[in-house]
Amino acid sequence: MIRIDEIWLATTPMDMRAGPETTLARVVKVFGEARPHCAYLFANKRGNRMKALLHDGLGIWLCARRLNQGKFHWTEIWRAIKPFSRVIKPSNSAI
Repeated sequence: MIRIDEIWLATTPMDMRAGPETTLARVVKVFGEARPHCAYLFANKRGNRMKALLHDGLGIWLCARRLNQGKFHWTEIWRAIKPFSRVIKPSNSAI
């Protein structure tokens, strides 16, 4: 299992063609580095696709999810605040 201590939500849409290096570069631009045991979530403009960049302490994982119906809802308030907004700090959870 991958331990996740913090989950960060990107507040601006991302091109879902981006691979692990491009996604990591976006995280590094904001934080300076991908922090161990953190997950960074990204959605596209339409809100029907999401990617998660996970740092497990040794390396990174890039996961993708596409919805055939419906969409992920990114709150408009978060989009106006910062490039990333921490939404969850789970306790003793793992993915």
